Amino acid sequence: MAWLSQLRGDPISWLLEDEDPGVRYLGIRDLLEKPADDPELISARQIAHVQGVIVDILAQIQPEGYWEKPGAGYLPKYRSTVWSLILLAQVGALASEDERIRRACAYLLEHSLTTGEQFSTNGTPSGTIDCLQGNLCWAVLELGYDDPRLDSAFEWMARTVTGEGLATKADKDNVHRYYAAKCGPLFECGANYGQPCAWGATKAMLAFGRLAENRQTPLIKHAIQQGVNFLLSTDPVRADWPSGGVDKPSTNWWKFGFPVFYVTDILQVVEALVSVGYANDPRLINALDLIRQKQDEQGRWMLEYDYTGKTWVDIGEKKQPNKWVTLRALRVLRKVGS
Repeated sequence: MAWLSQLRGDPISWLLEDEDPGVRYLGIRDLLEKPADDPELISARQIAHVQGVIVDILAQIQPEGYWEKPGAGYLPKYRSTVWSLILLAQVGALASEDERIRRACAYLLEHSLTTGEQFSTNGTPSGTIDCLQGNLCWAVLELGYDDPRLDSAFEWMARTVTGEGLATKADKDNVHRYYAAKCGPLFECGANYGQPCAWGATKAMLAFGRLAENRQTPLIKHAIQQGVNFLLSTDPVRADWPSGGVDKPSTNWWKFGFPVFYVTDILQVVEALVSVGYANDPRLINALDLIRQKQDEQGRWMLEYDYTGKTWVDIGEKKQPNKWVTLRALRVLRKVGS
């Protein structure tokens, strides 16, 4: 594993400790490159679904398949259905391992995905926004729950990027149009004062990267290229994409965290670009250097942005080495090689 030469220490044994079964499972799967039928991998996956964070999150689900309250599941943050499923996806949960995950995914598609195939904050098309669409398209696939409606959801997301076949938000008689939040092509967002939003772009690109290549239509491939062009229109380490209402980027870009909801960091931008095939693009050199520089002498990364007390599980102490953040960084460094 030549990519380990990028590290100052060896954090692998730390990640594979039995006391954190979720991290252990994903470490075996994503860092040791075990085949799907490897007995150690299978055992680790099964243990992660009966011990640890996955169990804690699922303990709060309602019998119908939602968290906190019925409906679209966006509120309350960050314990409702939307956030619980995104969190489950990030900690390695799989629908094939627990029937409650399948039930929750089915509930989400029934109540949050509109007839226009937009994931929505309120169950209507007006509640669509890039970060939510990207997060949920990614999460449902990552959870291993597939449904024909997802293809339409991905097509909708691609169309909102390219603008193909969509009317302006002012054309209220047209069903296929932009709305107040998702207000225009190339990730234009009402929450970002109508400017393209790199948070939303990152989530969309992560989702496109998770979609199997044989399901990426010409429209989706076009959207991916536009997303790459946007995210690499500046050096990602600068994070100076349009930022409505302020004259400098949010400092949160440089704070690596876990879980990652709609607030985004530079590490996730790199994750997204790597997922769509840009691992060796020279425009990522400075961002990759930043990622490497943030490790400590043991090859571990700190938790710099967190949701302690806000979601179902706490995953470590802020400003201390964190297994989940370290796993995120190592996945990227493995894919870019040495």
